[in-house]
Formats: sequence, C-alpha cells, structure tokens
Amino acid sequence: MKKTIIIFVLLIVLSCSSDESDTSNPSQSIYYPPIGSTEWETTSPEDLNWNATKIPELLSLLENGKTRAFIILIDGKIVMENYWGKDLLNLTDFDQEKNWYWASAAKTLTAFTIGKAEEEGFLSVADKTSNYLGSGWTSMTSEQENKITIFHQLSMTSGLDDSFLGLNIDILAPENLKYKADPGERWSYHNPPYTLLAPTLEAATGEDFNTYFNTKLSDKIGMNGNWIWSNYKHLYFSTARSMARFGHLILNSGKWENEQLLNEIYIQQMTSTSQAINKGYGYLWWLNDKKTYMLPGLQIVFPENATPSAPIDMYSGIGKDGQYVCVIPSKKMVLVRMGENPDNALVPVKFLEDIWGKLNEIMP
Repeated sequence: MKKTIIIFVLLIVLSCSSDESDTSNPSQSIYYPPIGSTEWETTSPEDLNWNATKIPELLSLLENGKTRAFIILIDGKIVMENYWGKDLLNLTDFDQEKNWYWASAAKTLTAFTIGKAEEEGFLSVADKTSNYLGSGWTSMTSEQENKITIFHQLSMTSGLDDSFLGLNIDILAPENLKYKADPGERWSYHNPPYTLLAPTLEAATGEDFNTYFNTKLSDKIGMNGNWIWSNYKHLYFSTARSMARFGHLILNSGKWENEQLLNEIYIQQMTSTSQAINKGYGYLWWLNDKKTYMLPGLQIVFPENATPSAPIDMYSGIGKDGQYVCVIPSKKMVLVRMGENPDNALVPVKFLEDIWGKLNEIMP
C-alpha cells in the first residue's frame, strides 16, 4: 500500500514539474516592450530562417517608394526596423523618435476606443447616433436620422451622401450630412460619419476623447502619439514604434502582458466582416480573407483578395499615402509602414501588394 502511495505522489510531482517547464504554450514566447523605455528586444532574420540575401531588394522598394519608417515584429520582437528621409518638418533625419501621421489607419484606434466604451457600459454599437449627438445632427428627417447607429458609423454603412467634394466645407455640419440611402443598404467609405465617432464617445463617456483614449489605450501600452483636429479631420500622429505597439496589442487579442485591455469578443467583431456589401471591411479595419472587396470612392466590388500576395488572415489599418499597420496572426507578425505616397495612387493598396511580393521571397 505504501509503495502505491509513493508512486502516486511521484507521478503528481513529475506532472507538476512537466507543466512548469512546458514551453509549448505560444503565450510564453510573446514579448512585450517595456513602457517608458526605448528598449525593445530584437531577433535576426537569420534566426528565423529568412532568406536575408533578398532583404536589400525589399529595402530598395521601400526607399524608392518614399517610405519613412518600416518595422516588422515577430512575437513582439523587432526583426526589421528601417528609416529613411526627413521628418515632417524636413529638418532632421527620420528615426524611431520622429512622429508621422497615421491618416485613415488611425480609424482602427477609434474602433478600439469605441469598443472599450461599450465594454464599460457607456454605449452600445447598436445605439442610435442621435442618442449622443442629439436630434438634427444631419439635415435628414427625424425618421431617417434615427435609423443611423454607431454600428453604421463603424462599418461605413450610414447611408449618408458622400458625393460632395468641397475642400473647405465643414463636412460635419448638418447641412452637409444628407440622405443617400437607408443605413445598411449601401457601403461607402465616408469620413464624416467616422469622424463624428469622437464627439459621440465624448457625449457617452463625459470625457474628452484624448483623455479617454490615453487612459484606456495609449498609456497602457506605451504609445506616444497625439490627436489633433485639422480642417474637420481627426488626425493621429505618433512614432512608427507606437503604431507597432498597437498592432502587437491587436495581434494578441487586446491583451498587453497580463492585462486584457479590451474583450476578445469585440476584437473578433472588429476584425471580421461587418456587413455583406463590402465583405473585406470590419469595424474600420480592412480584411484580406474574403474573395471580394471594395475601395473608397467606388461602388465596384473587386472579385479577389485585397492583397493577393499577403497571408489570407491579414487584417490592416490603411491610410492615405500608404500608412499601414498590418496584423498577421498565422505568422505572429505585425508590419508597419509610414511615409509619403509611393505611387501617386488615390488608395495605396498596390504598394502593400508590392511589399508582400518581396516579403514572400524572404520569409519561409
């Protein structure tokens, strides 16, 4: 009997020892750069069995494409980090401490912040926008206006008219927010409904957008950026490393080290198809896992993946002039590109395809 007990105890000890030394759990290998520090662990392309001889071709493409910053993370560690050209004031060389604008890639930040406000009970994405902006925030009838919800703002399906082109017009004024279609019936990349998510959040939380954003997201992961208003646009500026931090947070389903900053259910909703019209669009994120997609300014459905050369599970924040924050779960990877317009395209999707064409020659 004693022999049986001893064997049983030994089995328990060995089992516990095995659990403690188990390194098969992917979360154990995830690295998070410390907050308030320039320290950031790196790993080499050679350690990842990449074909490093092809990297110069990628760097040439990026430099010739007016790139200012390019970063690749694998499991949170920097594999590539390169800078070119001058900063926004064209005074000094661009480097890891210089800020650049995210353009529409910053929409992903707003989507996250709205999700946090929902998690904390300040609002629901199903709520009418007029609950927070009041009646008359558009020029439509009350019946038409009350059909628009926060969900429609997040999914670009508000139905508001996006046809005017005036550069100096207050695009947020009610007289410029007109009926085009019922909400949910038409997908159109339209900035005013998105931009109004900021005052919507402020009305819901009772806090300044910047304060809420910094408290719930930026400060938690060590971002260093700033929001500004310019010509009725809500713009975000930060370093490329801050963009990489945000991408790393999303890659890890809203978790930073041991803190879940946003629930995984919303993260999943945010990075999945939000509606059936443009299946390549989530809550302000672009998705690569659908066989069709649409582009801003067009009512055309393209019958292919948005970035055919990229991994199918990639989802991205994409902004004017080729600002990219791309998350690729299958490769535990984040890709960041900041810079000027690489090819004079209105929508910079081709350059991202070119980047992946080069990366496929480098990565196994």
